[in-house]
Amino acid sequence: MSRFYELGHDESSPWRGWFAAAHKWGLPGIHCPQCDAIWNTPAIAFPCVDLSNHPERPKLEKARLEEDFSEFERLRSTLRPLIPKGMPLDPGTTFGPSIGTITGELGPIVLLRSEFHMLVRREALELLQSENLRGLLGCATRLRFRRRVGPEFLELQIEPHGLLHPDCIPLGKADPCSKCRRYDFSRPEHPILDGASLPQHLDLFRLANFPTVLIGTERFKEAVERHAPHCLSFRELPLR
Repeated sequence: MSRFYELGHDESSPWRGWFAAAHKWGLPGIHCPQCDAIWNTPAIAFPCVDLSNHPERPKLEKARLEEDFSEFERLRSTLRPLIPKGMPLDPGTTFGPSIGTITGELGPIVLLRSEFHMLVRREALELLQSENLRGLLGCATRLRFRRRVGPEFLELQIEPHGLLHPDCIPLGKADPCSKCRRYDFSRPEHPILDGASLPQHLDLFRLANFPTVLIGTERFKEAVERHAPHCLSFRELPLR
């Protein structure tokens, strides 16, 4: 049986650099007319999607709240042809390159924005791809070092697939709002993966019903430990 791991930052990492970055474009947050939630998600991103020539670009350049849900749906519909089929476009989903600065030394793989997104040095990504890992798509960034020229970092486009199992979600909370698709539950203390929902074509993905949780396969774990040790932590999660 396949084994799956939640990814985190390795606290034993010898690298002590830091950075400040944000994606160039993003969908606004919303006020749902059905469940009354005001929300967005900082987790889902499509950094390889370039909106430079998008006709609605000005509405996507600054974080904001869109009170008119029908306008949000219209704006979202203009982006669907640009992303992989079947992917969610939640409020707050971001697009385009990460722009910002790096200070100090970063390791070959770095989790950023509270471990929602992942940077990889180009040479490290090439080593991982040489292991035939599935679904590692590196996207250009606009990150610069403050006081020197540093290595090139790419951002991985990590798509939402797979679910937490209902057994680890409070009763009655497993299904999202039928209007805005928001899941109304906190991160489970002991996550369980829904084995039937997990993708068979990817070695790295985030969960669709809790996208701040990044998941890697055993193949991904072994390749990272060979080529980029002390960058990520791996916590095996049970399947049901």
